[in-house]
Order: sequence, then structure tokens, then C-alpha cells
Amino acid sequence: MRLLLVEDHVPLADELMDALKRQGYAVDWLADGRDAAHQGASEPYDLIILDLGLPGKPGLEVLRDWRADGLVTPVLILTARGSWAERIEGLKVGADDYLTKPFHPEELQLRIQALLRRARGLANQPQLEAAGLQLDESRQCVSRNGEVIELTSAEFRLLRYFMLHAGQLLSKSHLAEHLYDGESERDSNVIEVHVNHLRRKLGRSVIETRRGQGYRFTGDAG
Repeated sequence: MRLLLVEDHVPLADELMDALKRQGYAVDWLADGRDAAHQGASEPYDLIILDLGLPGKPGLEVLRDWRADGLVTPVLILTARGSWAERIEGLKVGADDYLTKPFHPEELQLRIQALLRRARGLANQPQLEAAGLQLDESRQCVSRNGEVIELTSAEFRLLRYFMLHAGQLLSKSHLAEHLYDGESERDSNVIEVHVNHLRRKLGRSVIETRRGQGYRFTGDAG
């Protein structure tokens, strides 16, 4: 999952970047509202974490413009300001959730997971489940019928994306755009390698190949 973090306080941004990457997210970071307004609308992010007190352009204006232009990406607002009026205004202009600084890193992690599941119509799931598989995002492993299957970090990132998009046909280029940040080299052949690793661990039919089109997660272990 690829996230955009918009935060002008560098020590906090560094801390969040490290934590989010450990949790298996690809993260781009911006500190200026004007840059965020453009990049958030032009890159395929799965979720945006947006501070309100930004230089260049206030976070509320950035969010208002995104929504006016039809951007539906989930947005989680971070702010040091705690007034009810500002929280209400943020929700009115299109924020999906709101977290006031300071906050516990685990709370941010859980809110992100919940927003990503909600965006895929899976809001009622306490953890990510698809086709008989249960994904443990804290331990970065998966289980089936009580059997725990260990995953590498790359396998975990790919499987999480597949499970959030179960049944959907996903091209290699689409997967690369959502699994790597903007600074990473996006090699679609690496996606194929990790798909084959997942098939060895979960079953050959768990991920279907559509020649010339991409992959579809079925969850069938046959």
C-alpha cells in the first residue's frame, strides 16, 4: 500500500516514515501544501496522512481542493490543534478520520488499517480476511485453518494488497505503483518473483495469472 505523508515537522515526519515503512507501507513525504495539492491529485495513493498547519497552502485548503476535484482517496488528518470547530471543519470538507497530536504510534497504525479496509468495503472485519486466509498485520504473517504461514516483508506487502483487492484483476504496473514509493525503481519482474513465492507457500491457484493482463487473487489453494 502506498501512502502520502504531508507533515512539515521534520522530526515527526522522520519518526512516522520509519514506523510506516516497518509496517510494510511505501511512503512518500512532502512538507509543503502546494506540493501536496499537486502530488496527491496526480499519484495513485491508497491513503493520505495530512497535517493541517502546512507552509505554502493550509491543509484544509488542500483537502477541500482534492475533494472538489473528485479525489476519493481516504485522508487521515493530523494536527496539533484540538478545537472542536476545526475537527468539524475538517470532516465537513472531506476528511475520513482525525488524529490529534500527540498520539500513540499504534493508534495511527490501527486507524490506517481501518481506513484501508473501509475503503474496500471491509469495515466490519477486525482483521483482514479473504478466501479463508487471515492476515496478521502486526506480525506480518498469514494463517489458514489455524496454521500460521510466515512471510517475508515483500510477500506480506503484496499479499495484503491482493487481499484488499480480492477478485480484482491487477496489472504488474498497477501493483508496482502501489507497492513502491516514488523514489524506488519499479521492476515488474520482481512482482512476478514474489507472486511465485506466495504460490509456493499458499498454493499454486491462490493467485491466477491472466496472460497479458495481470493477476487476480482467488484464495483457492487447490
